[in-house]
Amino acid sequence: MPQQKMNVTTKILIWMICGLIVGSLINAFASEVAFIQNYLVNGLFHVVGATFISALKMLVVPLVTFSLICGVCGIGDVNTLGRVGIKAFLLFMLTTALAITLAITVAVVVGPGEGFDMQLAGQAEFTAPAAPPLTQVLIDLVPTNPIAAYASGNMLQIIFFTILFAICVLMIGEKGRSIAQGAEKLNDVMMEVVNVVMHVAPIGVFALMAKTFSLQGLGLILPMISYFGVVAVVLVLHMTGTLMILLKLLGRVSPLIFLKKMRTAQIFAFSTSSSNATIPVTLRSVEKRLGVDKSTTSFIVPFGATINMDGTAIMQGVATVFIANVYGIDLGISGYLTVIGMAVLASIGTAGVPGVGLIMLAMVFNQVGLPVEGIALIMGVDRLLDMMRTAVNVTGDAAITTIVARAENKISMETFTDPAAGQMEEVHLPHEAPLPEK
Repeated sequence: MPQQKMNVTTKILIWMICGLIVGSLINAFASEVAFIQNYLVNGLFHVVGATFISALKMLVVPLVTFSLICGVCGIGDVNTLGRVGIKAFLLFMLTTALAITLAITVAVVVGPGEGFDMQLAGQAEFTAPAAPPLTQVLIDLVPTNPIAAYASGNMLQIIFFTILFAICVLMIGEKGRSIAQGAEKLNDVMMEVVNVVMHVAPIGVFALMAKTFSLQGLGLILPMISYFGVVAVVLVLHMTGTLMILLKLLGRVSPLIFLKKMRTAQIFAFSTSSSNATIPVTLRSVEKRLGVDKSTTSFIVPFGATINMDGTAIMQGVATVFIANVYGIDLGISGYLTVIGMAVLASIGTAGVPGVGLIMLAMVFNQVGLPVEGIALIMGVDRLLDMMRTAVNVTGDAAITTIVARAENKISMETFTDPAAGQMEEVHLPHEAPLPEK
C-alpha cells in the first residue's frame, strides 16, 4: 500500500511551529551572538522570508486583475453584480460593527490596564501618522493613471479600474467575448503560479516565523499580558464564534468544514501579516476547497481584503479600553459608541493607506480624548497581534464570500462537503513543453 504523502497545509503548520520555537530559542539564548544575528536572523531568515513575501505580492496584482475580469464577466449581468456588491459591503460593515462591539464588551468586563505599571512598558515615542481627509480618500478611489496604480499596487484604484473595465467588456457584447476568454486563460495560468509558490511556502513560513520571534521573543508579551490576552481571546471568539454563527444562520453551511478547509489561508495570513499578500491563497481556498463559483470569489475576496477590518477593529476596541484604564479616563457609553461608529466608518475610509491600524487608532484616540502617545505602550506586542488580526480578516473575507455565494446559489455543496476537494497536488513539469502551433 503506498505511503500517504503529507499535504501542504500540514507541512506549513509544522514548519511554522518549528520557526516559532527556533526564533524563541535564539531570542532567549543567542540575542547577543553577533554571528547568529548577522548571518542567520538578519541574513538567511531575512532573505528567505522577504523573498517569499515578494513572491506572494508578485501574484496579487495580475491575479486580482484577471480574476476580477473573470468574476464580473462571469456574473454576466450588471444588476446582479450590483446586488452581490451591496450584499458583500453590508455584511463586511456588519461584521466590523459586531467585532468592535464584542471587543469593547469583553475589555470592559476584564478591565485590561487597571493598575498597569507604566515603567514596565518603557516610554517609547509615538508620532501619530496623518490621516487623510475623507474627501481625499473618495477622490483617490479613481486613478488618474491606471498604469501608475498598477505599478504602485494601489488596490482600491486597481479594483475600481478593473471592475469598470470588465463592466465595459460586458457592455460591448460579442466583441468583448475574446477578452473575457483571454482573461480566463491568464487567470488559470496565475492559479498554477500560485500552486508553484505554495510548494515552497513551508520554508518561507519557517523563515518569517523564526525572524519575527528571534527579534520579538515571547518574553515581550509578559508586561502587556492583560492587553495581549484580551485581544487574542476576542480575535478567537470573533473568528470561531461571531463569524461562524453568521455562516451557519445566513450561509446554512457547516462552520467546522469551513474552518478546516480555510486552514491553509489562515496559516498564510498569520505568517505574512498581510491580507493582500494572502489574496492568491484565499482565492484558491474559497474556489477550489469551498466550491464557491469563480465569478463570486474573484469579485468579493479582493474587495474584502481591501475593506474588511474585523481584526483591526478588535484591536482598536481593546486598545481604547486599555489606554483609558492606564490613564484613568472614563469614556462612558457615549465614548464607546463613538469608537464603534468610527471603526466602522474608518474601515471604509482608510482601507488603502499603509499603516492603517495605527492611523485608525490615532483617529479614534483623538476623537474620544485619549492621549495618542498611549499607542507607544502597545506597539511592542502589535507585531504578534497583527499576525492574528490578519488571520481573522482573511477568515471574514472567506465567510462573507461563502454567505453571499449561498444566497446567490453560486456554491457547489458537493465540493464544499468533499474533504479531498481542492487539496494541493504535487507540481510536475511536463517532460516535453508544448510547442506553439505553426
